[in-house]
Amino acid sequence: MKMKKSFFVLFVSLLFIVACDKTTNDPSSTAKSITIKDLPGDPTTGFDQTTGMPIGDSKKFTFFRFSDSTIISNADSATAKWDIGFRSSTIILNSGISGPATAAGFIQNGLYSEIKEISNDSIFRTDVSATNLAIGKNWSTYNAQTLILSPTPGKTLIIKCSDGKYVKMEILSYYKGAPASPNAMVNAARYYTFRYTYQADGSKKFE
Repeated sequence: MKMKKSFFVLFVSLLFIVACDKTTNDPSSTAKSITIKDLPGDPTTGFDQTTGMPIGDSKKFTFFRFSDSTIISNADSATAKWDIGFRSSTIILNSGISGPATAAGFIQNGLYSEIKEISNDSIFRTDVSATNLAIGKNWSTYNAQTLILSPTPGKTLIIKCSDGKYVKMEILSYYKGAPASPNAMVNAARYYTFRYTYQADGSKKFE
């Protein structure tokens, strides 16, 4: 049974990796850029016609590890095996109230492609409370007229992983298939498409 579960987690994880390339042409570079497509953040099956509230969601986070692009089982939520968690539009890090590890991060104003290094005076935050999360919902903008949640342009997530390595991350879409112009009535929400660069050598440089 344990073998089947492990195989399932590995199989699901592999579904989301669509690219894995070094960020430079230098074969000795340890910075790798990866794109993850349609990672589920507790998607719903629909909405209650009376209350308008989502239904069919599990109320559980999807846990992810940057070093090997792996989805981590909920059974390991109380371990240091994961770095980041996704549930609806909320993002948590494995620290503070969210987990036992030391992951920390912040949102940097700046284009993902232009951020080459983390400044030494950067302040990394942990998850302090449900209303005081390092990332939370601050990566997004909600349009009440269109009912669409979109990544806010120029918001790059900077994260120190549970293994002490650094990541820069950009969320590209919140909707399945990453449509250019999502429709709340058509496109399923709570599916994250994002890209990130993981620096395996422990430095704060991404190239």
